[in-house]
Order: sequence, then C-alpha cells, then structure tokens
Amino acid sequence: MSTVLLSQKDIMKVIDLEEVVQIVEKTFEGLGNGTTINPTKVGLDLGETASYPPYQGFMNAMPAYVGWRDVAGIKWAGGFLERKKIGLPYITSLILLIDPKIGNFTAVMDGEWITTMRTGAQTAVALKYLHKGPSIRLGLYGAGAQGHSQTEAISKVFDIEEVRVYDISRAAAEKYASDMKDVVKGPIVVADTPRDAAWGDAIVCVTQSKEKFVKNEWVKPGTIVFPMGSYQEVDDEFILSADRVVVDHIGQCLHRGALKELVEAGKFEEKDIDATIGEVVAGKKPGKISDSDRVLCIPIGTGAMDVAVASVVLERARAKGLGSSFNFV
Repeated sequence: MSTVLLSQKDIMKVIDLEEVVQIVEKTFEGLGNGTTINPTKVGLDLGETASYPPYQGFMNAMPAYVGWRDVAGIKWAGGFLERKKIGLPYITSLILLIDPKIGNFTAVMDGEWITTMRTGAQTAVALKYLHKGPSIRLGLYGAGAQGHSQTEAISKVFDIEEVRVYDISRAAAEKYASDMKDVVKGPIVVADTPRDAAWGDAIVCVTQSKEKFVKNEWVKPGTIVFPMGSYQEVDDEFILSADRVVVDHIGQCLHRGALKELVEAGKFEEKDIDATIGEVVAGKKPGKISDSDRVLCIPIGTGAMDVAVASVVLERARAKGLGSSFNFV
C-alpha cells in the first residue's frame, strides 16, 4: 500500500484552528479515560544545552495511539536557532501515521503548522475548564508564532477583553499587537517591562528564555499561569506556593520544562501534582475550584495531539485528492 505525502499547504487547505481546538479537547478526554496511549517523549539534544554536538538544537520523538481516531503515529520534531538566521521557522517537524492493526505507514506530513496550532489549542482547552465565564484577560510573554497561535486559539473559546504583551523585541510585540487587533476584542497593550505583563486571568509564557522571569509576587490570586517554554520561565517560589498544579503528562512534566529543576533538587514530586488536563476534561478531577486559587498549568505537549490532528488531515486530504503518494516497499 502507498503512503500519502502531505505538505504544509495541503494541511492548511483541509483544517482550521477552531477544528484543532475541538480535536485537542477530545484527545485530552481520551488521555483522561485511558483510551489514548502516550509514552513519554524521547529527546535528542543536539547542542541546545549539551556541549556536543554544537548545533543549538534538539529533536523529540513523540509516539502515541489515539483511541477515538483508532490511529497510531509518531512526531519527530525539534527546534534549531540556526533556522531563524536563514529565514526558517524555529520548529522543524514531520508526523508519520500508521494503521495500528497491521503497521502500514499511511501518511508522512509536515508537522510544523500542526505543532504550532495544537500548542495554542492545548492552552485554550485547559482554560475552558480552569477559567469560568465567556471572557478572559491575558498577560502574554513572547510575541512570535506561538504568541500568535495561543491568542488565536484562546479566542475560539473566549472573548479576549485585553492582552498585555511583553517581548524582548519591542518590534515583535508591536507587530503582534497589529496582527492580533482583529482577534482580540479589547485593547492590546505592549508592556514596557516584564512585570507589566504579569496581569489578567491567565499569564501565558511562550519564550525560549532560560531565565525565571515571572516572579511569585507578581502573580495575583485567581491567576492561571502557563509556562510553555522549554525552561522554567517562572520562579521557584511561585511553583512551590501555587494552590494547584495541573499538567498534561505527568512523566514528561516531571523531567522537562518548568518542573525539571525543582524535581531534580528534590523539592517537587509527583504527589504535588493535583490533576492532569485529561482527568479534568474527562470529569475525573475538578476544573476551577476557587476564584482565589493561583494555578500552575503546564501543557508541555504530547504526540497524541499531533497524531489526532494529523489523522483528521489525512482523512480529508484523501477525500479531496490532495498530496502525493509513494511506495516505500
């Protein structure tokens, strides 16, 4: 059997962000009830933090089986700083799908656009259950591709009353404000300092910073904080004093991203995690409990989301006759 090959342009013809949000929600539910299987991702450090090799990049292998779509697959994805210097997106990614019954490779497709969209969708879905009401106010760190997709995805679930955005490049923040003026219903304020963006119902961090730049004293009661970057982004005091900690994947979140350093220091353990997003979506754990809770939410990213979205893309691309095919065997 031939394998369907799909480009980013093919993908964008058959699915939109609002549908990605819906797919991500169903897949979180599957993670919560056990019908979606998602092993911990395997990372290959190509110089992001390692001294060798010196390429300032990394790759992750992210396999999953998604029960509600009856599909299995893997995303092979990473980020390389050198790509930006030659005008390419930071993220590079391919998604491979198989028929879970016999193992035939059914598709190989670009994963960069799907990664960007599903990452924004994860935050939107988590907020749907952790924040009550039709509107929301956002503090945003990082005005790049992820800052855009986070805002767009959240706008599919809430009316955004206001955004305060901070980026180390003011030009990037001002471009974001211009780009998002039709997405955000209220004003977009470009913050002069990091502290000025620590505001609102939710604070979303999508940066490559290795600094713990969001300080505990900045985070007011009732705020949900999303450190989405590869490093910690928030200080130790906030993590250790948060009223609730909600994650998308316990195994991954204990060993990378915001919790990694504190886990290694023996200051944070699995028992300190209150719930997974999947458990909340599946109704096994509560969503919002108190208006005064300060919540740390970490959707670090799972292959299940990529595989689920890719399976819908494949189904629609076949129906439209998009892409090409190749017989590997």
